[in-house]
Amino acid sequence: MAYRITLIPGDGTGPEITAATKRVIEATGVDIEWEVQHAGVDVLAEKGTPLPDEVLASIRRNKVALKGPITTPIGTGFRSVNVALRQALNLYACVRPCKSYPGVRSRYSDVDIVLVRENTEDLYAGVEFDAETPEAKKIIDMAPAGKIDPGAAISIKPISRAGSERIIRYAFEYARRHGRRKVTAVAKANIMKFTDGLFYRVGREIAKEYEGVIEYNEVLVDALCMQLVQRPENFDVLVMPNLYGDIVSDVCAGLVGGLGVAPGANIGTEAALFEPTHGSAPKYKGQNKVNPCAMILSGVLMLRHLGEEAAADRLEQAVAAVIREGKSVTYDMKEDRNDPTAVGTSEMADAIIAKLNEN
Repeated sequence: MAYRITLIPGDGTGPEITAATKRVIEATGVDIEWEVQHAGVDVLAEKGTPLPDEVLASIRRNKVALKGPITTPIGTGFRSVNVALRQALNLYACVRPCKSYPGVRSRYSDVDIVLVRENTEDLYAGVEFDAETPEAKKIIDMAPAGKIDPGAAISIKPISRAGSERIIRYAFEYARRHGRRKVTAVAKANIMKFTDGLFYRVGREIAKEYEGVIEYNEVLVDALCMQLVQRPENFDVLVMPNLYGDIVSDVCAGLVGGLGVAPGANIGTEAALFEPTHGSAPKYKGQNKVNPCAMILSGVLMLRHLGEEAAADRLEQAVAAVIREGKSVTYDMKEDRNDPTAVGTSEMADAIIAKLNEN
């Protein structure tokens, strides 16, 4: 029986890398029936929203979705479709593996870190009030005199015990299932003593349940960024609140060569959505130029979620082989980005499919 999966091409370069990924996944032999749904700036004019209700309904129905990147305008009232999807579907755990693949240019080798990011709370909860609004003024009046400038805009940072327990327990269970040795909780509790402090308190409580099985430690987020650059081999599974996770996942991606090889999974109790970490790169739209590996590797994560471990292993090995050979890869994976032997998005997918067929 085929798996029925929601496929969201996205916008910008999303449709190109989605098409490449779809072909590669189908080449594994896993039987998938794709239900295509559209979201992003390309449907805004027609639908009046970048996230139509039918997209959410499809994911709720199928339980699994694969999504291309979607553009989020900066500094406007249009909120991120990615954040809205995570919140609407309660996809509370964002899992971003950062793994070295030989052939990818990087200052590091043998990096293998999994970042687990809380997806629904923190500053990304979207509780914001613009400057000079009654809500902002009310919060400013509640603060100690002179603590907040009267012209300030306000964002609220909610961190709950329930949300912290859910994500930290997920990180420990992920570590246990995948034979990982250590979970590191990341926050800034020396400054934000109540919100981030709660995150650490919950972490210590949960860690007691795994004593002797999974090591636990805590690192402040600023110190973590330095230590990742100095000694990434010291880290295994990282768990942290939403905003830190967004930033640190890009640091970790940089350790392994960039966002072009950085997949992502968003997991909830009722659904799971898989997507690359990078953005939509609209300036390259329609040029058959961008690297499809991050989305293909997100497809690997999806296959593992479906229990198709053998197909996932074969696909990851095929991607790794093409990257290692360095011939049929996109411009960003060449030593010289102007190398005329670089191939396009579709052609790199062809090379990965050829490797699959060799096995």
